[in-house]
Amino acid sequence: QVQLVESGGGLVQPGGSLRLSCAASGFTLDYYAIGWFRQAPGKEREGVACISSIDGSTRYAHSVKGRFTISRDNAKNTVYLQMNSLKPEDTAVYYCAADRWADGLGEYEYDYWGQRTQVIVSS
Repeated sequence: QVQLVESGGGLVQPGGSLRLSCAASGFTLDYYAIGWFRQAPGKEREGVACISSIDGSTRYAHSVKGRFTISRDNAKNTVYLQMNSLKPEDTAVYYCAADRWADGLGEYEYDYWGQRTQVIVSS
């Protein structure tokens, strides 16, 4: 059974950092593209970052480029989202998602989704 579990969310002050983890079970993560998505209150879910299953290439939403970094640790079957210089507008619930053939930040590309983790950026 494919399962993704996010962790690492919490409350952080503006300018701070958090690292989200997406642990996979039931499948080998390095064969899958992984995306991170977020949904802020009253807004649609948006793609934040993704990492390819083919060559490890990454893509980022313009709003997070230069501040967020997606990476994978195949030995731990886990993908991370390092978030630096956090802003109040980064407040959202964050999801990770997986798919064998995804190649971008469209949520329709991903078949498997985690439960989410909450990130609140506030002073």
